[in-house]
Amino acid sequence: MDGGGLLEGALKKLCEQFDKRDWKYYIDAPPGSPGEKTYEWPGAPDEDIMICVHMGPRAHVDFHRQDFFFFDFAYRGDYGALSSRSDNRITVRENECYIGQPHAGYALRADGEESVIIGVLIRKDRFFRTFLPLLSSDTNLFRFFLTPETDEYASDFIHLRFGDTRHVRALLEMMAEEYAYPCEDTQEMLKSLTLALMILVAREYRRSPGAPGGERTADKIIRYIAGHPDGASLKAVAVHFSYNPNYVSGLLKRETGRTFSEISTERRMTRAASLLESTDLPVEEIARMLGYGSSSNFYKAFRSYFGSPPREYMRAKKKNNGPSS
Repeated sequence: MDGGGLLEGALKKLCEQFDKRDWKYYIDAPPGSPGEKTYEWPGAPDEDIMICVHMGPRAHVDFHRQDFFFFDFAYRGDYGALSSRSDNRITVRENECYIGQPHAGYALRADGEESVIIGVLIRKDRFFRTFLPLLSSDTNLFRFFLTPETDEYASDFIHLRFGDTRHVRALLEMMAEEYAYPCEDTQEMLKSLTLALMILVAREYRRSPGAPGGERTADKIIRYIAGHPDGASLKAVAVHFSYNPNYVSGLLKRETGRTFSEISTERRMTRAASLLESTDLPVEEIARMLGYGSSSNFYKAFRSYFGSPPREYMRAKKKNNGPSS
């Protein structure tokens, strides 16, 4: 079978698998309100990533919620998506991607004869542990992926168009073939391919309309620091903006009243608190994500900033946010 035949065979196979899959769901809604279907993870226990395919002319998925992240790419033709509420329709055109959060309402429909939608499904815990660190360079994108952990009925989504489609299409084709014709190491292969996909998503998101513009130099520097929570040094920031380190330090002090170190620490600690409150990541892994060479250094910095170590901070948060009597 040639390359084109292999791909078409994989797409048809995955489409048939999706139609036959037994989707388990539970009714998720506040007491006394109309129930909504929330789909559980449909894959095998040892699967963290799944690839699914919808093909025209009557490809559709009923309105629902789900407890995993998903990326639906219009590989061939356009499709309609219902987002957040059952009356909010958008059109996802060929080479565009719809990125959905856990718990967010969603449905799709494609009427074209040749329509093909390739979906990448990712377990929530795997996403936080493996892929979230790659997306931390953009504060808004990072916040989008963290929201479902603090808002069970999050309703946001990302509608993204890829300028250069060669790489994303090639990645999705490889993922479809790999999942349709699995090997022992298929999940590892899919993890690597998904990492590459996340890098492309972050790159295209930064290029998308609405990116911050007209900022002061100090604001740009602060945004850069926020986007590099693994510890952008003063020297690295100066090199990035082609300035002398002393100039960067003086500029920040003049325009914000704070030193570079104060701003950097604030951004890292804010990110640390968000990760502690919104994920189940171990403290040691959060320390590594934020660029600390050792957990002990992270503990010292956290305690100095918040007045208590991470675990004590979380216990106090849970106590304060607990149900009132």
